[in-house]
Amino acid sequence: MSVGLYPIVMSLLPYSTFSVLTFSYFTKLFCVCFAHFQKIRLTMSDGDYDYLIKFLALGDSGVGKTSFLYQYTDGKFNSKFITTVGIDFREKRVVYKSTGPESKGQKIHMQLWDTAGQERFRSLTTAFFRDAMGFLLLFDLTNEQSFLNVRNWMSQLQIHAYCENPDIVLCGNKCDLTDQRAVSEGEARELAEKYGIPYFETSAANGQNVSKSVDVLLDLVMKRMERCVDKSWIPDGTVRANGPINLDLSESSDRSKCAC
Repeated sequence: MSVGLYPIVMSLLPYSTFSVLTFSYFTKLFCVCFAHFQKIRLTMSDGDYDYLIKFLALGDSGVGKTSFLYQYTDGKFNSKFITTVGIDFREKRVVYKSTGPESKGQKIHMQLWDTAGQERFRSLTTAFFRDAMGFLLLFDLTNEQSFLNVRNWMSQLQIHAYCENPDIVLCGNKCDLTDQRAVSEGEARELAEKYGIPYFETSAANGQNVSKSVDVLLDLVMKRMERCVDKSWIPDGTVRANGPINLDLSESSDRSKCAC
């Protein structure tokens, strides 16, 4: 499902009347409509699931976010993807098993949101940060600037995500292009350690560490849900009616603290 309505409508608006206020209002309206469409679409989906988990793929334009998600959901690589405009998303069903002695498999419906990396779409993509429960932050191992910009993306997450320390996995993509490498593994791991997040070197082309990085992120999110006393950070609709009944989604007056 590709979201093509947003750029089409934007192009029809007269430039002279397209103020910052108009852009902000239209962006929020678009986000609300798109979120409502997702809920309707999931209600009509076949099969049951226990949790709806939303992940957001972030990073500069051209780092391979779309190819990464396509490799994860379909197990294929398409070198002909064009730059993402606005927001797109892919879906996959998985079974998650926790490490507890009496754990049983939980059916997870995963939504993996693919965001545009260009600056002009930043106000649109950041509007989706709050409802995402985990983040795949990608940079291109052959593009040093995309690595340097990881700090900017981390700052955006600290401002717009559900709390100041959300669950993030850092991925150095295109590790198969060894002869074009511009960022060393040591540099990347040092940055990941600075932020206290896992790091994987991935390849959307051959699938290296793609599934593993998403699995680690899912594990982080599920464990956060289990241990958190304050459940107010969990978006509405995460737990399906047929899911676990012991997850207390009580409201809290201070959502930003996320005391997990």
